[in-house]
Amino acid sequence: MRTFVNESSENYLETILVLSKKLPVVRSVDIANELNFKKSSVSIAMKNLREKNHITVTDAGYIYLTDEGKAIAEMILERHELITDILVKLGVDEEIASEDACRIEHVISKESFKAVRDYAKDKILK
Repeated sequence: MRTFVNESSENYLETILVLSKKLPVVRSVDIANELNFKKSSVSIAMKNLREKNHITVTDAGYIYLTDEGKAIAEMILERHELITDILVKLGVDEEIASEDACRIEHVISKESFKAVRDYAKDKILK
């Protein structure tokens, strides 16, 4: 069983992962811009993530996911992408599907997500 991570932390970790795929380095300002948050709010969140060993921050302010942080981020991103894909395939507008997926991805259990993923790959997303 994984350590409890709150929804806000999961969102930050997912955002860092997504940004790290688009940018050469990720900084607090990049996260603030992506999420439309104040830099001060992001700084507090980064401190909390650093204390939980989910990220490291270099002296230059570059943010990197630790192995544990990356595992959480990848899990959340997989949930987000799959749930969005399913909802779109079912006829939901892509923007609404993504917003709904963002809420669902944090509350669905591992067991339920695995069942949904297996069913969707076999029946919906062929």
